[in-house]
Amino acid sequence: MTTIPSWRGLPRPATLGLFLFFCAGFADGALVPFFPLWASSEAGIPVGAIGLLFGCYAGGELLAAPLIGGIADRIGRRPVLIASSLGVGAGFLALFFVHGVVATALVLLLTGICESVLHPTILTAIADVTEPSAHPRWFSMARVSSSAGQILGPACGALLALMSLRSVFLAGGTMLVLGGIVMLLALDETISAGRATGDGDEEYEEEEGLSALLPAFRDGRLAKLLLWVVLFEVASNWIEAVIPLYAHDAGTLTPSGVGALFAYAAALTVGLQMLVSRMVEARSALWLTVGAGLATILAFALLAASPAMLALIGAVSLCSIAQMLVGPLVPTAVNALAPQARRASYMAASSVAVDLKDSLGPSIGTALYALAPRLPWIAGIPLVAIASLGLGAAIGRARRPSNESKSNPSATPEAVNPPELPVPWSPSPATE
Repeated sequence: MTTIPSWRGLPRPATLGLFLFFCAGFADGALVPFFPLWASSEAGIPVGAIGLLFGCYAGGELLAAPLIGGIADRIGRRPVLIASSLGVGAGFLALFFVHGVVATALVLLLTGICESVLHPTILTAIADVTEPSAHPRWFSMARVSSSAGQILGPACGALLALMSLRSVFLAGGTMLVLGGIVMLLALDETISAGRATGDGDEEYEEEEGLSALLPAFRDGRLAKLLLWVVLFEVASNWIEAVIPLYAHDAGTLTPSGVGALFAYAAALTVGLQMLVSRMVEARSALWLTVGAGLATILAFALLAASPAMLALIGAVSLCSIAQMLVGPLVPTAVNALAPQARRASYMAASSVAVDLKDSLGPSIGTALYALAPRLPWIAGIPLVAIASLGLGAAIGRARRPSNESKSNPSATPEAVNPPELPVPWSPSPATE
């Protein structure tokens, strides 16, 4: 295991994981802001049905994550990262060539299956080679790396959109294929490092079947935590999914302007994530989630008031701040709940929450927008208020020792009595 005192001597798998996060962020940044515009203009898809295509991508992830999400615990992190990054990249490249709703939906479904193991396995590989007390810091840096890609992705997409909206798929797919090639040439296997300190995890290694693949059904605290994550992220996703249509229909932004807006939002995360994490390191999880909820509510209020440029900039700025506050908390909490031998499975279970956000968020958001342009913002305010309170309480419970150890002495210490989670960018080890 390696701590993170400086950029010199950092563990290679962790730094490669940051690079792959950058590639994935670039691809998402090049695709997501322009996909609704491409679907409505070049593909001739009704606005109310655009969310269904988003749902096909997330649906592939949802179908695959429970079945293959924990495969990195069995065959290793390296082959999974290589195959998934190449598969997602190939899927994005294929979108440039396909025509028609059915073919697009099929490609998105297959791409989502490949993507279902990408992000959770990157986080797992990082956790394998770093100290638990350093996980919040590394997960914050992962957000910075992803956001750096999301700066260049929309910027590149904005230039390509001047020629053709379809061409943004080429840029996103090429970047992920490059990431897969780098993993093939440079990544070492990390699963042995992750299990080196795993005491008593052998019983988990022998488990097979649905209970081993769906840890949320085996760990009640994880299931409750992920429920609140889904509610919070679905509502927050409406800003990303609906703003392109909202701004375009109001005549506020062109497609290139939409790309520039989301590049600006990603730049905020790159510039401020680590600073915000340091500033709030002494705050409780509930304080952070409530702060994120208030920022998101204010963003919705601005959008409900006006689709003007200042309102759009203010909304995406507040949404970025909200994600800076709450983003590193969830993977840190999930990792603390996970036994060593089921780390990838637990991370895959948490990725289902993100997949639901990518599926339900655009579907519900665009459907509400089709009914009334301001309806997503008005409906999102009470939903975010409730979800932020529930999420803070759930993370707080994950930080407290469980009484399960009294009834199950054979369970691993990390599984039943997780250490107190450090807040983002905590410089000292967690204390019992």
